[in-house]
Amino acid sequence: MRDLLGHLESFLAKDGVAVLITIVSVQGSSPREAGAQMVVRADGRFAGTIGGGALEWQALGEAQKFLHREDAAFLEKTIVLGPDLGQCCGGRVQLRYERLLASDRRRLPSLVQQSNRMPVLMFGAGHVGRALVLTLAPLPFDVRWVDPRRSEFPSVFPDNVTPVSPSDPLEEVNRAAPETAVLIFTHSHALDLALCGAALKRDDLASVGVIGSKTKRARFVSQLQKGGLSADQITRLTCPIGLPDLGSKEPAAIAAGIAVQLLRERAQRSASSLFDKGERNAG
Repeated sequence: MRDLLGHLESFLAKDGVAVLITIVSVQGSSPREAGAQMVVRADGRFAGTIGGGALEWQALGEAQKFLHREDAAFLEKTIVLGPDLGQCCGGRVQLRYERLLASDRRRLPSLVQQSNRMPVLMFGAGHVGRALVLTLAPLPFDVRWVDPRRSEFPSVFPDNVTPVSPSDPLEEVNRAAPETAVLIFTHSHALDLALCGAALKRDDLASVGVIGSKTKRARFVSQLQKGGLSADQITRLTCPIGLPDLGSKEPAAIAAGIAVQLLRERAQRSASSLFDKGERNAG
């Protein structure tokens, strides 16, 4: 999917004007967190979301009115969700509307919040791989999809997917950025094992997951031990990946379970990052 900055740039290129809506602050319960954003075109079309429902509907109407004003570049409004919108959330949200012109394009990166997307390195373009790229398409992940068999890739991809067909897939593990989640489900158990070993040797990756069964895990653990990996390194292996209690082995169900695992990993790491920042600031 195109990120919000891309949509905003496109809107300005086509219309010359757009409104960026940002949740500046939140008190109590609200549909989205502070920092959530959306952009609105003159014809009412939009990208991004500040939570949907009555809050977003009212904000869209306000943005369209603001598009036609030339007396102010921005305005801020505080909305109490219960009394103002009849919602049961009970929170208070401060919204900022910024009217942007084509001449503002240079400063757009400083206005649009970073999406905090998590990198995913995925090996295998079989049924599960195809299902997973569709599942991850609207989610905050950037997927590098690897399979040496170029013909196995579909003809079109979601915008957050980059397909590659290297002659040596192991090189992709070495090139992966720190905090990347590695997912392995190739057509070959031998390749799965080799990729798994290479990934587990790196201690800066977010996670290493392999599709399979408990029996496959036991076999891999034995072979990884013979290959010289330590117990601490092997402990980081997740096999099988996905959620075991979904009651289905359909590719789409497996993909859904993997997506939930990735979302949990991303949330945990985001929370850890915020904690670390707080500790540093406190020090």
